[in-house]
Amino acid sequence: MKKIHRNRNESSAALIDARISELNDWRGKTLMQVRMLIQQAEPEVVEEWKWSVPCWSCDGLICTGETYQRTVKLTFAKGAALPDPTGLFNAGLVGNTRRAIDLHEGDDFDANAFKALIRAAAALNKPSAR
Repeated sequence: MKKIHRNRNESSAALIDARISELNDWRGKTLMQVRMLIQQAEPEVVEEWKWSVPCWSCDGLICTGETYQRTVKLTFAKGAALPDPTGLFNAGLVGNTRRAIDLHEGDDFDANAFKALIRAAAALNKPSAR
């Protein structure tokens, strides 16, 4: 996979679109689905391109969407502080701050639980929650 470099004239959304297109497999479809769910869960979300990966923020970083050969990893910046009653977090569980969800080809994905997690992460970033 070639590395996508940010051009001053390209928006973050266009760079995320390019990443989804270049993957052209289950990882691209998964990243596209996750992106849609994030936008549905938090309409004020801001898409960014940082560290060569898609990022979603709302008053602070919510999560990143990294793609690897066998995994789409969603790393939540403040995941350790988030409630996870359905057990979506399955990676990065030993850290004190971040938690991640590793998605593999063919995994079942609880969209409603994921959207609840996104809403909780956005709420945690709000100035009133600090």
